[in-house]
Amino acid sequence: MRYLTDRKRATGMGSAKTGTEHFWAMKVSSVGLLVLIPLFLLTFGPILGSDYETMAAYYAKPFPAIVAALTIVVAFMHFKDGVQVLIEDYVHGLAQKILIIAMICLSYAAAATGVFAIAKLAL
Repeated sequence: MRYLTDRKRATGMGSAKTGTEHFWAMKVSSVGLLVLIPLFLLTFGPILGSDYETMAAYYAKPFPAIVAALTIVVAFMHFKDGVQVLIEDYVHGLAQKILIIAMICLSYAAAATGVFAIAKLAL
């Protein structure tokens, strides 16, 4: 009978690879969103329902534009990490790889579109 340590039994069984990285990315983005969402609501709420000229003048100020852009970027990166973990848990094989790539592309495209819209309003 062989006496194996826990580490020796786990060797060769595969590694977690990026599990810790995903965990910390989700925690950091969650804390970031805890700060950014109330700031976004406080900056976006008063201007809601205004006409385009008023909205453009409001987002020409740096603080509301930066808060909105940061909220969009952090929210979509949080979404990307969350959906990736969800797909890894429930989808397997080639479909898993295709869905992960599609969701990453969709997340980056949506974040870029949101930041472009804020930049267009601000400039």
